[in-house]
Amino acid sequence: MASSSSAYNSPCAACKFLRRKCMPGCVFAPYFPPEEPQKFANVHKIFGASNVTKLLNEILPHQREDAVNSLAYEAEARVRDPVYGCVGAISFLQRQVERLQKELDAANADLIRFACSEIPTALPAPQGVMSSVHHHPMGPRPRPVELNRRMGNEGGGFYQTPSAFPFTYSLPWSDNPSGDSHGGGGEGKI
Repeated sequence: MASSSSAYNSPCAACKFLRRKCMPGCVFAPYFPPEEPQKFANVHKIFGASNVTKLLNEILPHQREDAVNSLAYEAEARVRDPVYGCVGAISFLQRQVERLQKELDAANADLIRFACSEIPTALPAPQGVMSSVHHHPMGPRPRPVELNRRMGNEGGGFYQTPSAFPFTYSLPWSDNPSGDSHGGGGEGKI
């Protein structure tokens, strides 16, 4: 809401856009201040002033601000992308989250593999018998109880590992100059 004294002297963005007098009980005034004319212009272009008026009058007053914010967000997204609107932005962000989750899972797998190669064996192998650890090409096998404890929600891919490892490893995204290590088709970076 606009709290300046000029709000009482100038009409709200909706009434100004519609070229009508802004009355004291105007349903648009609290949500479309005069300083934000483009907000109402987008909402009017996509939804129409009469539809927005009906919507605001049908919902409870404490729900109106959220409804206007949602309408304004969808209208701006629809103006920017007339075909997909905010669904296009949501899909882009979901693909980005999936790509980053794969990168995080790969990094966690590298950490586990490196941590396992640094863990000393608990019991030495008997004389003359080779331990199965020595035959494994990647070093000792991970101890599931110690290294594979998951944190967070199911399927999150977050592993609890020791915090400081004395070695470095290459990051999955540093090998590909485009920044897209999993072939996501032109997605931008955050």
